[in-house]
Parts: sequence; structure tokens; C-alpha cells
Amino acid sequence: MAIMPVLFRSLMALFTEVVAHPAASITTLLYYSNLLPRNLNLERMVRPQLLHPENFMFHLLINVLRCFW
Repeated sequence: MAIMPVLFRSLMALFTEVVAHPAASITTLLYYSNLLPRNLNLERMVRPQLLHPENFMFHLLINVLRCFW
């Protein structure tokens, strides 16, 4: 039961970031999943602050995309 608040907070942080900045968050997700080429124009849209250590859901999505794509 103690892990649910942590995961819920991480899910809400991911959701609010995707709603607030959809292009930047999706670009960051794809960029760190190695699904986008390393390009200077794309690197401008990448938001490294999304890789906060407590953002578990974002890290989970990155790892799932790395494994299955």
C-alpha cells in the first residue's frame, strides 16, 4: 500500500507534463528511448528535467519503448 502514493504522484506528474507540453514531452520520451535521431533541432525540444529520479512512470515508458521497439 505504501507504493501506491508514489506511483500515483509519478503518474500525475507525467500526465500534467503531457497535457501542458505535449510536443516537448513526447519528443523527450522518444529521444531518450533512442527512437529519434540525434539532431540539434530535436535536442532543443528535449526537456531533461523530465528525467527526475522520482518520475518513475516516465522512466518506465522509456524502458518499455527501448525494449519493444
